[in-house]
Amino acid sequence: MVRSREWQLARRPHGWPEPDDFRLAEVDVREPGEGELLVRNLVMSVDPYMRGRMNDAPSYAAPYQLDQPMYGGAVGRVETSNVPGIEPGTVVRHGLGWREWAVVPGRQAEKVDPVADGVPVSAYLGVLGMPGLTAWVGTFDIAEVRPGETLFVSAASGAVGSIAGQLAKHAGLRVVGSAGTPEKVKTLYELGFDAAFDYHDGDVTALLQQAAPEGIDCYFENVGGTHLQAALNCMNPFGRIAACGMISAYNEAAPGPNNLAFVVGKKITIRGFIVSDHSHREPLFRKHVSGLLREGKLTFHETHREGIDNALGALLDVLRGGRHIGKMVVDLAD
Repeated sequence: MVRSREWQLARRPHGWPEPDDFRLAEVDVREPGEGELLVRNLVMSVDPYMRGRMNDAPSYAAPYQLDQPMYGGAVGRVETSNVPGIEPGTVVRHGLGWREWAVVPGRQAEKVDPVADGVPVSAYLGVLGMPGLTAWVGTFDIAEVRPGETLFVSAASGAVGSIAGQLAKHAGLRVVGSAGTPEKVKTLYELGFDAAFDYHDGDVTALLQQAAPEGIDCYFENVGGTHLQAALNCMNPFGRIAACGMISAYNEAAPGPNNLAFVVGKKITIRGFIVSDHSHREPLFRKHVSGLLREGKLTFHETHREGIDNALGALLDVLRGGRHIGKMVVDLAD
């Protein structure tokens, strides 16, 4: 029998999560039954949306259960298979991360081929995974970007924002991004953003007006609060807002914008979306983004932490907008 370490939710956080809200437990892993796989996880995902799952409240994703393993995206190697068509040694993507080993139902495992795709296994959790699809859907289906327009992306150095900005550039837009450190702003320029600013440098509306003097036509919303207020202030008539996330309010109450009247006066469309509702777009997304990667036209950044012991620190850094750039992942095995 395999022994595995896994992160469990010990108590529900109130406000900002604290280390004592979690525990790292060592458990026995049962043998896989019919239609199941025993997978050794190689790398797992760390995502801001996990904060919402710590609350015992209705949401688009089921909450974590106390004293049970947390879960999230992972890529692993099949060690034992009771699933026809999936042989031991196959690399699969699944949703039972936050543990070193997992028994995965075959229907929940997707075969991936990093050698054929020419990417590291972690890419299936980032640029070719949920964040990449989120960026693609938000940019093209929700914001409906058009050549010649200006797109503003908040949290633009993150896993989603950095891809969304590059996709919009390739579509012929002028792209402006905000980030939280000078290093992240520098990265945005390296990715091809036309303008970028550190939102700590002053009033966000003033900074956005300086970066986009002719206004913005689309906004990829990841932050909320003062960023949403700035976007409404600077948005041109018939602007579109793709509301992907509002991380400023995930851990504590954040003031909302006081200029919502602009939604009427400027005839603005605001549409929230959850990427799981758009899984039918996966084939076109993979074809488009894989092509850009092969042609060297799309860059992705990843921040790696080593070992499951460091997973909690990685999550807390992501929630606090730490110094990481791009997708945060935790390497579990070679």
